[in-house]
Amino acid sequence: MADKAVSRRQCANAIRALSMDAVQKARSGHPGAPMGMADIAEVLWNDFYQHNPGNPGWFNRDRFVLSNGHGSMLIYSLLHLTGYDLAIEELQQFRQLGSKTPGHPEYGYTPGVETTTGPLGQGLANAVGMAIAEKTLAAQFNRDGHEVVDHHSYAFVGDGCLMEGISHEVCSLAGTLNLGKLIVFYDDNGISIDGEIDQWFADDTGKRFAAYGWQVLSVDGHDPDAIGSAIEQARLESSRPSLISCKTIIGFGSPNKQGTAATHGAPLGDDEIAATRAALDWPHAAFVIPVEIKQAWDATEKGFSAESAWKEKLVCYEEEYPELAMELVRRIKGQLPGHFSAKADAYISQCQQSADDIASRKASQNCIEAFASLLPELIGGSADLTGSNLTTWSGSTPISERANGNYIYFGVREFGMTAIATGIALHGGFVPYTATFLIFMEYARNAVRMAALMKQQSILVYTHDSIGQGEDGPTHQPVEQLASLRITPNMSLWRPCDHVETAVAWKAALERHDGPTALVFSRQTLVHQQRNEEQLAGIPRGAYILRDCEGEPEIIVMATGSEVAICAEAIATLQSEGIKARLVSIPSVDVFESQDVAYRESVLPPAVRKRLAVEAGAVDCWRKLVGLDGKVIGMESFGESAPGPVLMEHFGFSANNVVDTAKSLL
Repeated sequence: MADKAVSRRQCANAIRALSMDAVQKARSGHPGAPMGMADIAEVLWNDFYQHNPGNPGWFNRDRFVLSNGHGSMLIYSLLHLTGYDLAIEELQQFRQLGSKTPGHPEYGYTPGVETTTGPLGQGLANAVGMAIAEKTLAAQFNRDGHEVVDHHSYAFVGDGCLMEGISHEVCSLAGTLNLGKLIVFYDDNGISIDGEIDQWFADDTGKRFAAYGWQVLSVDGHDPDAIGSAIEQARLESSRPSLISCKTIIGFGSPNKQGTAATHGAPLGDDEIAATRAALDWPHAAFVIPVEIKQAWDATEKGFSAESAWKEKLVCYEEEYPELAMELVRRIKGQLPGHFSAKADAYISQCQQSADDIASRKASQNCIEAFASLLPELIGGSADLTGSNLTTWSGSTPISERANGNYIYFGVREFGMTAIATGIALHGGFVPYTATFLIFMEYARNAVRMAALMKQQSILVYTHDSIGQGEDGPTHQPVEQLASLRITPNMSLWRPCDHVETAVAWKAALERHDGPTALVFSRQTLVHQQRNEEQLAGIPRGAYILRDCEGEPEIIVMATGSEVAICAEAIATLQSEGIKARLVSIPSVDVFESQDVAYRESVLPPAVRKRLAVEAGAVDCWRKLVGLDGKVIGMESFGESAPGPVLMEHFGFSANNVVDTAKSLL
């Protein structure tokens, strides 16, 4: 600590005061957790946490995640006190529109906040992803005497985080992967919103984590010396993640409310705050931090020195390993290699020339084979469906076998997998991809939403994309999932119709840096579509004319994925009967809608009001493209159990039905 005359308790009380004052001013919030965890945070941030308030993005900083994000005033207090660009006025505007202090920590709003933590447990999952990224990147780049990637991932969690099932998924995997630089602090205060938790959460948490393969330590969460000793012990353990179970009193310092649910999610009230100030011997006015306490917290000089020392290490590393250093910097910046785009385009042209009829999941694997060799930052895996999702390539090396690998066997953990991938993306240095059946996106739905909310580049590979999945029946056949993904802000979705569109979709996902991309692939074989150069150039624009007629069309048929080939057959029939019909392939609705008006109207002329959309999914999202005079052939029920081709015919996905429906429009 900078000033020994200032006690640890005074420093911790600064957090307590700021937290209760901000919540009271907002008349909304959660003062209990920040007040209860203040002593733990003080020891960690003042004695161990490696960071630079002057440069929140310094790459070799430790990562700190407040998974119990409702206690957001804890991290806002820490950031303000240690010198980040978070003025006291921002704390006074807690939970207000336009402030840097939203109700839960949000990535991109507040300097120093590493991830958005609203839904409980996902911050913990993100921290596991960060720890995976650190360990793997260190193994790929560090050399003897040159540890240029060397930092810890710390997470604070509450009872709610550990009740959520995602905590089991990710902590089980963390133990299996020996993430020794992951240290989690459990705020064991025995209270949640409904009161004392022993009625609904009686787990032996220590034994649970020991069974995962973690080091488990227990301390009094209000004893700084014990907390410091536990952190030191956790940092010495290199092969196991550590759980430090901290027995705390929620709302510590509040004479009449501490230890009760009354401090959890509501302001203390003016009278209780006055009583708390007296109990804590904190005579200062609201939002006033004495200079000596602020100086004791200030980490700007220490942070600048830490980053400067690391930069010196990086210079020495660059002198001995110039190519590695250049590659590391490129990956830290999130830049693709300069040659990638041209080589990807060459591969796309190769796919067009090959004319292969293959399932798009196999086409996806071919793309991974082609692109992963160009992009060492690509890391990913499947939720126990590697052989079905087809997500490995010839250079795949499991990180469970070699620390410097590039493939993760996630096990049956769709939710945890997706949130871990977001943590990897947030850490930097990698482009993560994950895979499962499209229907099991539902298990991961909230993690998908959080990736989109934070605009993180995460590639979501979803196979077995429709009722064409077949015999496994409606439990495995997606219907509403495409629509759900399409209406998610910041999400891009591609459902390609053949190998060529699959390659374009993968390239788009790899080049997109402002949100996740869902790549949706078929189990069944898809027919290769012939194209000219103009049509090939139209694929990256999300939609293009695949089959056209002479003059203005009487009807436009639009389709995605496996239904494109069905519609191509139907178009041929319609044209043979003298009907001017156009087929538009729309592999990505959102990309098409982002194009300029002139292009969109060249593909879908407003004057042509007879339109038919065909997709083996929910119909509602197509209404805006077909208009009032159009129709949609889609799914308006769940599926059935039968062979895929039988189901496609049964639900109307046949050339004959497309022809009949088109004629009915005319």
